[in-house]
Amino acid sequence: MQEEGGIAVITPAGDVDVTSAFRLRDAIDRVLASGLCWLVVDLRGVPFMDSTGLGVLVGRLKVVRARRGSIRIVVTSPRMLRVLSITGLDTVFPLHETVVEALASFRAAPTVGRSADAS
Repeated sequence: MQEEGGIAVITPAGDVDVTSAFRLRDAIDRVLASGLCWLVVDLRGVPFMDSTGLGVLVGRLKVVRARRGSIRIVVTSPRMLRVLSITGLDTVFPLHETVVEALASFRAAPTVGRSADAS
């Protein structure tokens, strides 16, 4: 995980499926435990994600939104874009082609960084 001005950038690599989705969940949970609630998940290194991985993203989005945060997704693979489109998640998560673009999208947000309930 990297932090850019109060925004966490998580970069999973490899397939995110039933056997590995816990790594993504744990990475997001570590970010949330640190008090950050604005995240970029860079999926450019993820060639495949099954329903377990998608479920991790949706489940953690609920937690992030409860903290008044947001998750942006960086994705360029036609295969991953198709999965997000078929599941309707392309309308749930803001999608970006680069991390720079995703980070810039947060700059317009009124409050970026740590959740109000963070210590």
